[in-house]
Amino acid sequence: MTGRPEVPHISLNDGHSIPQLGFGVWQIDDLKAPEIVGTAIDAGYRLIDTATDYGNEAGVGRTLKGTAVPRNQLHVTTKLWNDSQGYDQTLRAFEASAAKLGLDVIDLYLIHWPCPQRAAYVDTWRAFIELRKQGRVRSIGVSNFTTDNLERIIGDTGVVPAVNQIELHPGFQQRTLREAHERYGIVTEAWSPLGQGRGLADPALKAIADRHGRTQAQVVLRWHIENGFVAIPKSATPARIVENIDVFSFALTKEDHATIAGLDRADGRIGPDPTSFGRERFLRRLVGRFSRSWI
Repeated sequence: MTGRPEVPHISLNDGHSIPQLGFGVWQIDDLKAPEIVGTAIDAGYRLIDTATDYGNEAGVGRTLKGTAVPRNQLHVTTKLWNDSQGYDQTLRAFEASAAKLGLDVIDLYLIHWPCPQRAAYVDTWRAFIELRKQGRVRSIGVSNFTTDNLERIIGDTGVVPAVNQIELHPGFQQRTLREAHERYGIVTEAWSPLGQGRGLADPALKAIADRHGRTQAQVVLRWHIENGFVAIPKSATPARIVENIDVFSFALTKEDHATIAGLDRADGRIGPDPTSFGRERFLRRLVGRFSRSWI
């Protein structure tokens, strides 16, 4: 790759836009974040995706403070963690995240998981709407929401999320949920766009990569780009960071897309199931409160 690539932007339903390829910082240590995220920014990434639960918002904030790239050229996403759901709790959690990031305004704020057992994600969404009204957040969205979750918040508030960030990779393509996104004008953003490396050794992917003179990871990221998704690959290796953004100078064929479509599997989910994630911890907390009430 010569020079920094020009990453295209995707328009959101609220009038803003988002870079189509970003840098995810899950599992990146807070102390190492300035070096690693700084490498990504130098390579041309302008979308940085963090979360309260990642424990590295402060490290990302130090990177933002130290970079020479103007703030208006960077797009920062963070996410509300499950135990902060609820209207007032959300407002407090946002202030804590903004302080760690050193930002007055966050570009995109997401509800990390719906946690339906808490029955709080609608009130949480109302708080997100308020934060956008106050100008503290430019765009608001969700992560790991099912079609039912999306329809609930839209029906109760009339406000459609700009983004739904979901597990999405060739082994788990989520076509039904993506159809719901298209109906509502929600941008699909892929976490674990490379499937955490699983499936990259598939002979079909290797054959496509060999024909294009690319790596399997580059082919998969190009597949995301050509399907109109936002992808946020994560790596702590400088060479991989550069490799992952070098996907804008080749194109897949119809045959390539047909081959990758055939890699989808009903059991291809790698991460937690959004319909149940957080339930055990929530139930343990309820049991603990109930037990204490009888002491």
